[in-house]
Amino acid sequence: MKLNNKRTFLVGLAFLSICAFWQMYDNIVPLILTKTFHMNETFSGAIMAADNILALFLLPLFGTISDKANTKIGKRMPFILFGTGCAVILMNILPILDNGYAAEPGTLKTVSFVIVLGLLLIAMGTYRSPAVALMPDVTPKPLRSRANAIINLMGAVGGIIYLGVAAVLYPNSKVEGLAHVNYQPLFIVVSAIMFVAVGLLFLFVKEPKLTAENKALEAEHPEWNLAQDDGSGKEILPAPVKKSLGFLLASIALWFIGYNGVTTWFTTYVDTVMGQGLGGASTCLLVATAGAIVSYIPIGMLAAKIGRKRTIQAGVILLAVCFALGYVLTTTFSSINVIMFVVFALVGLAWAAINVNSLPMVVEMCKGSDIGKFTGYYYTASMAAQVVTPIIAGTLMRTVSYKILFPYAALFVALSFVTMLFVRHGDSKDGTRKGLDAYEDMDN
Repeated sequence: MKLNNKRTFLVGLAFLSICAFWQMYDNIVPLILTKTFHMNETFSGAIMAADNILALFLLPLFGTISDKANTKIGKRMPFILFGTGCAVILMNILPILDNGYAAEPGTLKTVSFVIVLGLLLIAMGTYRSPAVALMPDVTPKPLRSRANAIINLMGAVGGIIYLGVAAVLYPNSKVEGLAHVNYQPLFIVVSAIMFVAVGLLFLFVKEPKLTAENKALEAEHPEWNLAQDDGSGKEILPAPVKKSLGFLLASIALWFIGYNGVTTWFTTYVDTVMGQGLGGASTCLLVATAGAIVSYIPIGMLAAKIGRKRTIQAGVILLAVCFALGYVLTTTFSSINVIMFVVFALVGLAWAAINVNSLPMVVEMCKGSDIGKFTGYYYTASMAAQVVTPIIAGTLMRTVSYKILFPYAALFVALSFVTMLFVRHGDSKDGTRKGLDAYEDMDN
């Protein structure tokens, strides 16, 4: 059995479009809320958390609806096409309202901005879960870790494309001293990226055919199902596996609290603490994303040799140390420098070690027919964390000090190391494979 790398890359185009959007959303929307609409950190943090609150309901809802869908183009594709189309239209209305408010402030424009933003988040929520479910639909279970590495790689590419565009369009020399920045060109470019990526996915991935082939293959391998029969014909997870799943989900929530706190507030933090603009902040995040991209293959080799759990724990330790260094560097220097780039590259490596292996650990614990539900568990844990962390971090930054951001993130990441100590299932290792092939048996 061998993973079809080309097909997996094509499936990953949906995730590329999603990540490009959310990278821009996390970077630009806080700036618009605080700089244009002059909202305080707590209120803007609450708005930034809205996408995650909606996701808690929308992701399982549309994941379940898409499970039951049956169309000529597949179960997931209609949601991906519809959600992307609506998002492309709505996201380009936001900078129009932003520019309009900057020229002539008004309550109606503020309300309109919030309403359009809410509709945009709903549009993204309609297709995020179906897009994530598409990979397991067309990929046999033993190959899903390797496929997940490729999917993450595609997501990182989406993020790095956005960051590169932002760094070119908005260098410090261009935005320094401006009372208002026009982000319309950036929104147009990102919407074009999303349109092209999903268009290619639709043209080259024939979902119904690939899903049918995968179901037939998995029917030939009942040993891939790790659940146990409870005697009545119903499959359940053993109690120790449930315990491991609980601690793993707690770990996921904790490291997302730390990591998302930084990614949400970093552009605003750098502007306030260091006096650096969007270009400088985007360059740091670009370096982190690049660090993740070049780390995927080595991380796969490492996880194949020492196991997923140890690889995640090593990533957690490194991430906590990097956030601690982030505090020292941003409070010591007044401008972004090479040392910060090195630290952010290591942040990317650490996040790759965590992110590539965590979803496969969750999926490893479920029976074959529950992939969507367990993927929902993963996203419920991560989204719940991302609901609270923009608000908590924003409030602490406003009431205590902006400088608390990195210590806050380091603490929660460190706590996730403790909960990972109690995870006993979902691991595997195989030291016989090299490169991308190291991922192939990680779900066995």
